[in-house]
Amino acid sequence: AAHALPQTVKIVEVGPRDGLQNEKTVVPTEAKINLINMLSESGLPVIEATSFVSPKWVPQMADQVEVMKGISKKPGVSYPVLTPNLKGFQAALKAGASEVAIFGAASELFSKKNINCSVEESLQRFEEVMKAAKEAAVPVRGYVSCVVGCPYEGQVAPEKVAHVAKRLYSMGCYEISLGDTIGVGTPGSMTKMLEAVTKEVPVSALAVHCHDTYGQALANILIALQQMGISVVDSSVAGLGGCPYAQGASGNVATEDVVYMLHGLGIKTGVDLSKLMDAGAFICRTINRKTSSKVAQATCKL
Repeated sequence: AAHALPQTVKIVEVGPRDGLQNEKTVVPTEAKINLINMLSESGLPVIEATSFVSPKWVPQMADQVEVMKGISKKPGVSYPVLTPNLKGFQAALKAGASEVAIFGAASELFSKKNINCSVEESLQRFEEVMKAAKEAAVPVRGYVSCVVGCPYEGQVAPEKVAHVAKRLYSMGCYEISLGDTIGVGTPGSMTKMLEAVTKEVPVSALAVHCHDTYGQALANILIALQQMGISVVDSSVAGLGGCPYAQGASGNVATEDVVYMLHGLGIKTGVDLSKLMDAGAFICRTINRKTSSKVAQATCKL
């Protein structure tokens, strides 16, 4: 049954972290700080700032401490950072982070190749991060990747996604972001997956993180809002973050396009679209590439 559309949607901007982490050329720290500050000015409520992962694995995020210390934190805006393990969590806290995120996968092979352990082992690793976060009263967000399909395993069973989401939720994650990492989902497979997950986790604790690799992201987001009553959406300014598993494919859905759609539905986001587009134009100039936002492309041509 269709829900009434949510009146407001919280957008979680992942461009500075998820968007930039796969960029081949290292983005100057100043530019990252400037990008985050411009995004803060646009009225976004949550901006994922960086990742406290070993620079050996993600060289782009080697300046995590400088970024955290350099940004102008706007009251009421959260700046979560990704912390894959306890060491990352402690470093993040020291750098002034007041919210963190952990990421698990719904696919065994993806987990093995990506974080070098089984899904079960990855969940056990997070227990110590969760314990430390509880003691420090730091909220933790959980990511589940490959919620519809996996580059190595193909289709992923909705029950598997529900199991991982439930574990993260019962561990204490206040919000679980369901990521279609390779963008293969359609409104059909998305609905099946969300139906399984909402049996285990309250809708109010769920977010969708859709990639646009196959051009389905906005349709998938709309179905999550309309059919399931989800009201948190992850997106990336200018559609930053190509899909590392598909050459030349677009990755994250563009925040500009999500905001345009939501405003057209009469849903409040608190985001000023023109300021958001300025931030997108800035980072595209900086890394010398075209925006993946259809709205930005259209507006440029007008």
